[in-house]
Amino acid sequence: MTLFDGIYPFYLQQRKVAVLDVSTIIVIVVFLTFTCSFLLIIPGIRGRARLYWTLRVLLSLLVGVVIVAVQFTGDWETGWVTANTSYKSFSHAMVNADIGLHVGLAGVNITLMDPVAPWVPVHLVNETIDYNEYFAWNFDADYDHSYNEGLERGLPSPILYVAEKFTTHSPCNMHRQYRISGHYASATLWVAFCTWLISNMLFSMPVLVYGGYMLLVTGAFMIFSLLSFSTVRNSSMLHYLLGLLCFVAGITVVVLHYFNLDLLKTFFDLRDDKAEECQEMTEVYVNTHCVNKGLCLSEPPKLNPNSI
Repeated sequence: MTLFDGIYPFYLQQRKVAVLDVSTIIVIVVFLTFTCSFLLIIPGIRGRARLYWTLRVLLSLLVGVVIVAVQFTGDWETGWVTANTSYKSFSHAMVNADIGLHVGLAGVNITLMDPVAPWVPVHLVNETIDYNEYFAWNFDADYDHSYNEGLERGLPSPILYVAEKFTTHSPCNMHRQYRISGHYASATLWVAFCTWLISNMLFSMPVLVYGGYMLLVTGAFMIFSLLSFSTVRNSSMLHYLLGLLCFVAGITVVVLHYFNLDLLKTFFDLRDDKAEECQEMTEVYVNTHCVNKGLCLSEPPKLNPNSI
């Protein structure tokens, strides 16, 4: 990429994929590995327990991957517009480009690209319009510092215009709203991930109702994270559905625990075999000769003292 008179800008771009970045891909690959490993061992489970194990494990992995993946996605709030705007400061060049905004829990992605063919250079400004700039506001990053670096690097005016709305000194006050709500949403999601792990451990124990309680807590924290971010804008409906799914599953486990414990234990493959519950009766051999003489088996025979 060239900057004006063929001068190459010697700086590192803060590029981050707007929707799926490396962190999200790693999370998906890890959970897919767990899923494939389970599918390899599922043929060794016999009977209806195979179906029950498949439903339990796949639903649990689905909840886990969503809780972790949404931490790194940038589609909590999205928007885009096609505009004919000035390209850079101190230049009269005008471009027709798509301007996109992707808000995540830890920062924002601002994209600028040619709406027709982003891979074809625009001869008006002598460079390819294909920008994807990431501005972070997590605890170890300073958003205003990233914005000032963008000013020094000479980023296009549309990107700087949108990024300026999220600075701390902007009258729009969007930085405080999105940053605080993003921090609370991220914290509650990590708590939901911890309770999800605890619920999976409790479901492997005989007392299944505690796993149901933890699943209710997981759904509650997922809903809390969405409500925290929804104070600014609406968030993903998929996350809402999975939070409600955890609520429904948790309530179902608790209800079955009190009304149909055998069905619940069967679904979790923890039902004891009735044959094993019954204690085996030891065989008692009775001497018929003693019975005919009226001797009691529980009492020793009485001796005649005159016979001694």
